[in-house]
Amino acid sequence: MDNPIIPSAEPFFIPGGEIGCLLIHGFTGTPKEMRWMGEYLAQRGITVLGIRLAGHATSLEDMIRTRWQDWLASVEDGWHILSRICPQTFVLGLSMGGVLSLLFSTLRPVRGVVAMSTPYALPPDPCLRFLRLLHRIQPIAMRQGESDWIDHEAEAVHTSYGAYPTRSLLELNDLLAEMRTALSAVNVPTLLMHSRQDGGVSPESMPKIYAALSTTDKRMLWLENSGHVLTRDAARQQVFEAAEAFIHRVSAT
Repeated sequence: MDNPIIPSAEPFFIPGGEIGCLLIHGFTGTPKEMRWMGEYLAQRGITVLGIRLAGHATSLEDMIRTRWQDWLASVEDGWHILSRICPQTFVLGLSMGGVLSLLFSTLRPVRGVVAMSTPYALPPDPCLRFLRLLHRIQPIAMRQGESDWIDHEAEAVHTSYGAYPTRSLLELNDLLAEMRTALSAVNVPTLLMHSRQDGGVSPESMPKIYAALSTTDKRMLWLENSGHVLTRDAARQQVFEAAEAFIHRVSAT
């Protein structure tokens, strides 16, 4: 059984109209990453469900026990709930949530995808080939590098794990391989968003994902004045407005 959910990091549901949005947070993140976006969309008549991925928003020990299939199952659970309420269901994901959104769109009928700050692959690192051994020796890896946040007030109230379970990096790497294989099968309208200043995921990821998509209804939106967490950082209003415009355009066709 998972540990108690971190306060303010709970999943959320806000009922609205017949359009539904499933909101998926990122690797080591929490539903809180998506709450402001959910509240924005709900105020405009859209039903939103912000899910908690298995092993997240509780403790690193819980996350270590989970596999990428568990994260995907969390998305499917949310989709089953939302699709019973809303005839049109969109999936919106941040970072690893974007990976899950793109992959999930090839498995179940969704109306469209919004993938934000989504990685194409893990950064090249010689240590990756030794992860299956390394995670037994060093189960937890501390975050490295400087913060890329622009809005430091938003950063101060951001909630996520302060480290990475090494075993979970293996799962993320495997999930990314699954996504890359599935991209050519993504045939629903897709909006990709990425900040040019993203310090967590290389901005080069977005054009690679875009090129691999089979859908003809696809768009890339570059953001300025934001770090990796697009849904919380300084450019969030532009992100919310772009997502809303995409959802209403697609749902009307």
